[in-house]
Amino acid sequence: MSGGNKTILTVEDDASTREIVRLACEPQHYTVLEATTGPEGLEAVLQGTPDLVLLDINLPGMSGLDVCRKLRADGHKIPIIMLTAKSDTIDVVVGLELGADDYVVKPFEVRELVARIGAHLRRAESIPGEIVKERFDFPGLSIDLRRRQVYHNDQEVQLTLTEFNLLALLASKPGQVMSRSELLRRVWGYEVEIETRTVDAHVYRLRRKIEPNAEHPTYIHSVPGIGYRFAG
Repeated sequence: MSGGNKTILTVEDDASTREIVRLACEPQHYTVLEATTGPEGLEAVLQGTPDLVLLDINLPGMSGLDVCRKLRADGHKIPIIMLTAKSDTIDVVVGLELGADDYVVKPFEVRELVARIGAHLRRAESIPGEIVKERFDFPGLSIDLRRRQVYHNDQEVQLTLTEFNLLALLASKPGQVMSRSELLRRVWGYEVEIETRTVDAHVYRLRRKIEPNAEHPTYIHSVPGIGYRFAG
């Protein structure tokens, strides 16, 4: 895959990790921007308009979680992949709930990192395949695929790109059970099964945004041991 004119922002205070990311991205012809603190990362997003952010959780000045929260609160829909140590599993879940799209555990394999970056860049530009309608309307919920807008009880709901694509795919197959591995393949672009916490965290966040009662969902139902079903 050629990255063309895509720009990757790495917000990481560890120089060796930044170097690994740079060496991984250069063969893909990505432009790499770097920041070493949370505030620098926020400023870089405003000044550099990157296509994707690699965001370390533990940063000086402002944590990666706070950076993620701020970017989403300000309406930035840019894909965010959290960089985390193995001991930060709780922070990973929090990061996903704050709007991060995915995470990579350090030390990471370069091929895995490149694959995830490529997958997120691809899906940021498209709606999952096979969705041909321009709009889905359900009681209390409308999904405009052309404009990428969602309305719950006539109030617009702010979703990240991943949240929107996940909802659009589930809503396109009402009543059909979709496995986590299928969702990972079609929304995240992964051809192999990976950690399923990513899917579950995004469903959890979606429910909090669109469901009348997130604890007793109307739209997105869990199918134990398999995945999820949209019951519009």
